[in-house]
Amino acid sequence: MDVDNGLITKPIPGLIAQLAIPASIGMFFNTMFNVVDTYFSGLISTEAIAALSLSFPVFFVILAIGFGISTGTTALIANALGAGDENKAQLYAIQSVSFTVLLSLALTLLGLFTAPFLFGILGAEGTYLAISLSYINIIFYGLVFFSLTFVLNAILTAQGDTKSFRNVLIIGFFLNLIFDPWFIYGGFGLPAMGLAGVAWATISIQLFSTLFMSMRVIKSGLICRECWGMFIPRHRFFMNIAKQGFPASLNTMSIAIGIFIITWFISKYGQAAVAAYGIATRVDQIALLPIMGLTTATLTLVGQNNGATFYQRCREVYRKAMIYGIFITTVSMIIVFFFPHLIMKIFTQDASVLDIGTFYLRISAFIYWAYIILFVAVAALQGLKRPLYAIWIGIYRQILAPAIVFYVLASLLGMGLTGIWWGIFLVTWSATIFTLFYVRRTMNTMFVPANKSTADVRN
Repeated sequence: MDVDNGLITKPIPGLIAQLAIPASIGMFFNTMFNVVDTYFSGLISTEAIAALSLSFPVFFVILAIGFGISTGTTALIANALGAGDENKAQLYAIQSVSFTVLLSLALTLLGLFTAPFLFGILGAEGTYLAISLSYINIIFYGLVFFSLTFVLNAILTAQGDTKSFRNVLIIGFFLNLIFDPWFIYGGFGLPAMGLAGVAWATISIQLFSTLFMSMRVIKSGLICRECWGMFIPRHRFFMNIAKQGFPASLNTMSIAIGIFIITWFISKYGQAAVAAYGIATRVDQIALLPIMGLTTATLTLVGQNNGATFYQRCREVYRKAMIYGIFITTVSMIIVFFFPHLIMKIFTQDASVLDIGTFYLRISAFIYWAYIILFVAVAALQGLKRPLYAIWIGIYRQILAPAIVFYVLASLLGMGLTGIWWGIFLVTWSATIFTLFYVRRTMNTMFVPANKSTADVRN
């Protein structure tokens, strides 16, 4: 395995581009994958697209744990590689796979049992409930493939490889263009499955992704064909993975719970409001794609340079990633603010859905800078092996503050949906300001004892 990948020696701007651009391209196609699902669900009916939107927070609560474990895995492996400990990096890679498989099986059972209850809380009943369950239950059956793809990507990302995941996401997008209409409407030996067909298409593509990423990880050398004995769970490594990964999981899960809370408030205003929010969040995902690439680059570069104790490079990664993100996201802000109605019309012709979604997007555009600052900062903390802050800011931003602010603005002050949209604005920006101060204090505290500069690395 070639550990000398330049992540602790090459100039930071070039490394950010090297890691962030492939990751951003990959996430663009991943987001477009979801957009395709939304588009074809909209062709079925407004009820189907509402069911898809309703399913998202429930599924995301479960998937968040696998995603968080992958984030923790990247941090642990990157720090081990930065410190030059190849054996520890290999053990973390293999143990993370075992950890993920066992955890995914448990989460599948949990999801299947709790989904009807959670959908009931969100007001789904009758046909609406049946359609929602027909989608989410199939997704749960394939949960292990989602989680494994994430953790295999984490292993590669820690080594500086963001191109493999980009490639598999591009392939998956084009497969989804074929599979979605085929599975929904039937043909060539398949029966028409409606919204359930969207789920079966997704699971089929995730299985392919897992196989593809497995081959890339084996080729990287961190997992070998002769390493089967190393897959046996080891308490110390499982505990370290959980310690680093679960805070990231809880942070991601808080996002899902936040979506659940938002959806609960929005559901009081009807299916059109739920559908509008579901479409608009897809638009937000596309507009915020630089976040995904920059957070990936920040996590990997800060992790490796922290392991090598090159602290000034950690600061440089954090600052430059934030500046690049603000610059790029400004373009998205302008497009979404001035053309929200045209964007919404790509997905629906329902007048009520169009009006609600258009109004939301005009407010949401002014939150994009807050998102990029917040997520880059949290990624830097994870790379520094300081993941606990993500839990507290996640609880504030996604659970406590929204529950209070939405109630006050929407109900007490009678602002309705407008109050929810402005509540998202206020909560996100306040969390961002808190995080900026916290990261600054953390870095000043950690980097005082030893502060190696870029010049130190090169000499």
